[in-house]
Amino acid sequence: MAERMKHDNQVIGYLRVSTIDQDPEKNKASILQFANDRKWATHVEFVEEKVSGMKSWKKRKLKEVVDSMKSGDTLIVPELSRLGRSLVEVLEVLNDLKDKDVAVYSVKENFQLNGSDMQSKVMRTMLGLFAEIEHDLIVARTKEGLQAAKAKGTRLGRPKGTGKSKLDPYRPEIESMLKNGVMKTFIAKRYGITLVGLHNWLVKHGLNEVRPEL
Repeated sequence: MAERMKHDNQVIGYLRVSTIDQDPEKNKASILQFANDRKWATHVEFVEEKVSGMKSWKKRKLKEVVDSMKSGDTLIVPELSRLGRSLVEVLEVLNDLKDKDVAVYSVKENFQLNGSDMQSKVMRTMLGLFAEIEHDLIVARTKEGLQAAKAKGTRLGRPKGTGKSKLDPYRPEIESMLKNGVMKTFIAKRYGITLVGLHNWLVKHGLNEVRPEL
């Protein structure tokens, strides 16, 4: 990566500050030290934002950063968790940047996340496996929640007199998944519907404002 670095390539240091961690200076210093060790420090441009880690990366400045980057650019983050609210989101960011030939480095983990070397390939494979496990755990929690609701006498399935959407019988499950942070792309794929169709259904049923529970 150092060999291909040119003056017109961006080196972005991305800093997400939550309401819990108010001071970005320590992370900024760690990124600068990381870049300085690779002789990139003079090229680092910082992008900072104060936002909850539960907010999707596509609704943060990070989306603008990803969209603006091009082949040969570099993104440095203080730690992997700053890229997304789940492993699935982290993989989305990495895959988008890998397709653009953008290198991504994590200071805390001290490795490149999407390079062509063996370490990067192994790391992506592991992240993919962990993301799949994460989804399985979320689905399991969702099912447990539905069983608990049923045990309490909560009626599940299609309410009488409602629309004809094939999603209607799964409303409790979908709502539970949204509260557990499952991405809408995954939900749409799971139930065989387009993202637009899912969005319209959520709006119709007043579920478009459901947010992950902390």
